[in-house]
Amino acid sequence: MQTHSSSNASVPDAEISDAAIRSLPQTLRHRRQQLAQQCSAPIIFWSGNPHSRNFPANTYPFRASSHFLYFAGLPLQNAAIRLESGRLELFMDDPTSASILWHGASPSRSQIAETIGADADYPLYRLKSFTEHAATIPVQDAATRLQQSQLLSRMMTPANGLQGIDLDLAKAIVHLRLIHDPAALAEIRQAAAVTVKAHEAGMATTRTASTEAGVRAAMEQVILSHTMTCAYSSIVTVHGEVLHNDRYPNPLQSGDLLLADVGAEAETGWAADVTRTWPVSGRFSPTQRDIYEVVKTAHDVCIDQAHPGVEYRDLHLRAATVLAAGLVDLGILRGRAEDLVDMDAHALFFPHGIGHLLGLDVHDMEDLGDLAGYAPGRSRSDRFGLGYLRLDRPLAPGMVVTIEPGFYQVPAILNDPDRRAKYQDVVNWERLAAFSDVRGIRIEDDILITPTNAEILTAALPTDREAIETITQG
Repeated sequence: MQTHSSSNASVPDAEISDAAIRSLPQTLRHRRQQLAQQCSAPIIFWSGNPHSRNFPANTYPFRASSHFLYFAGLPLQNAAIRLESGRLELFMDDPTSASILWHGASPSRSQIAETIGADADYPLYRLKSFTEHAATIPVQDAATRLQQSQLLSRMMTPANGLQGIDLDLAKAIVHLRLIHDPAALAEIRQAAAVTVKAHEAGMATTRTASTEAGVRAAMEQVILSHTMTCAYSSIVTVHGEVLHNDRYPNPLQSGDLLLADVGAEAETGWAADVTRTWPVSGRFSPTQRDIYEVVKTAHDVCIDQAHPGVEYRDLHLRAATVLAAGLVDLGILRGRAEDLVDMDAHALFFPHGIGHLLGLDVHDMEDLGDLAGYAPGRSRSDRFGLGYLRLDRPLAPGMVVTIEPGFYQVPAILNDPDRRAKYQDVVNWERLAAFSDVRGIRIEDDILITPTNAEILTAALPTDREAIETITQG
């Protein structure tokens, strides 16, 4: 059963953001109290610093460490927080006169401390007196990571190779962040609502756009106009077979399918992640329609079966089986669907996993490697059809995950001599050639696991083929 809520479609207004700020100290206090139950050692999180593009003063947009954001709530630059026994201490410098000159006035350290409910606040240089026996998670930027190493007197290994108290901290963070609290869900809903509007704008713009870049611009304009950013590099392409395509020069031509994987990120870092595929002409061809319906069936079946206690790996295999069965019906594959999945024949066309965790990171907590995605004692398979599965643990109420089956004709896979030989008896290559106008189709939604089933947070954006044609045709 799918739970739909039309209220999720509206973009939250400023009053909700103000309410979120008012409740922020209580939310953060609850999070750090939960962390204190898991970790007795003092903990320090660094926010990080912006990366330079080419010379030091010209930087990429700043994005604070997600682990810092979860417990600090605000995207502060060059700051740190220390947690111990449920207390929060903020370390950062007040704005300098030069900073005010170039960037305008900003809140003082004491004002920020009050906003986030800090128990104490200090200038950043004082942090060195509070680092003894502290655990941490390495940040992404090298300069701050060097500072971490110097202050903690130990080398900061990559976050996916932690040891000792840092590993213990990472496990505690996973325990907390797997299940989203109401404040987190409110932020994800805001990001999802804006993402829906961005995709609607992309579909409508396709009628007049001449290139992929034009559609991308229309979608990202919506996100920027809601004071959000893109949660990841947008994928807007007629080459849907390139799974993480990040180029946008291709012209839009009648007969093409346009795959758009675009998601908004709220100012506080919480993300959405949605993919739709639609025809440039406004109408799917018969072959495009047939493959689209196979992918949509897999999408719908997985969401219907996404209940608490269900293994996410089983959802992936269920999607693979539905896709294999649909390709058998279309004459592309030969054999019994279950047998085809056992031999990974489906992965010729569906090489990635069914989805991933979603939260502060679009692939939530993947800086920790598979620590969050894989339940204790589990590891990645070396099977062709399972090796890219990002999540392998049972679903639980409060988890947010993506469901994103797809069909792709990737030349590097389909033209590989070893795979051609291995699957020569189960692939009807002649029949597959009739579907040459289907380079790639993916349908992705964000779902919240409830106590009884799944709620589609992005349900306001249609997946039905006819509804998509209506939007693209205007």
